[in-house]
Amino acid sequence: MFQAETFSPELIDRELGFAEKLGFTSIRVFLHDLLWQQDSRGFLERCDTFLGIADKHHIHVMFVLFDSCWHPLPKVGKQPEPLPHTHNSGWVQSPGIEVLKDPARYPHLKEYVLGVVGRFANDPHVVVWDIWNEPDNLDGGAAKRPGLEPRNKPELVNRLLPQVFAWARQANPTQPLTSGVWCDSENIVALDACKRIQLANSDVISYHTYGDVASLERCLRNLAKYGRPLLCTEFMARPQGSQFEPHLALMKQHKSAAYCWGFINGKSQTIYPWDSWTKSYDGPPPVWFHDILQPDGAPFRSSEVDYIRKVTGVAK
Repeated sequence: MFQAETFSPELIDRELGFAEKLGFTSIRVFLHDLLWQQDSRGFLERCDTFLGIADKHHIHVMFVLFDSCWHPLPKVGKQPEPLPHTHNSGWVQSPGIEVLKDPARYPHLKEYVLGVVGRFANDPHVVVWDIWNEPDNLDGGAAKRPGLEPRNKPELVNRLLPQVFAWARQANPTQPLTSGVWCDSENIVALDACKRIQLANSDVISYHTYGDVASLERCLRNLAKYGRPLLCTEFMARPQGSQFEPHLALMKQHKSAAYCWGFINGKSQTIYPWDSWTKSYDGPPPVWFHDILQPDGAPFRSSEVDYIRKVTGVAK
């Protein structure tokens, strides 16, 4: 998305126009450390362009700096075509596993964090920094590419995560820092080492939930005990019982931000469920897993986008 050869302001403008019409006020956007290494000046300029387009549509941005999900061996340049009918087969981790295993390469990561956060530390278009997406996650596609991640990946992440928070603070951002915890009753009551690091270092509490409305209610109740603003940075997986109605209204009632996963049915192919890594599909599932719109803006469900507009207060 942010490489010079494939950066498309026209496409971004069109899709953020769709988001504006649904009442979106903020979007969550992933960056990558290799983009900084490849062309830091051009990368920052393209981020600036992106922020300008978002502002045109009255949308703010949450930038995500690192991510532990999906393919652990990222490369710059032309990306592979997606595997047919497979959820998120082209998504890549940041940092890659080889960098994560080698502390001698951490200075590059520090330079990236300081450079990006420093550039936008006072930019009103950036409202929050997501330091690391699901740091305790493992490669979601491991069944089709076994052996690429070491068993001690959680320990490697836990060693680096506090440093990343510290680097981001060193850049003196005016925006809050966060890293989203998986939200279920067990993880909130009995925290593992990674979640303790996330919650101890986050200015605002962000969380991911893909369960039914009862599990969301438990999540909101448990997280409210921390006494900090709440941001749901991932929800909405229809077959899992996580849907816009009533989840969106419930989070609004509890004054929690709500970022759904997915938007346009595109190259990420997240209309297919997580089990598409182990189960074969020959066409779109009758119920999309994620995403809201087709590339031309047509909704998967008209009633769903009507409900989103109702909750966000945007007329048809």
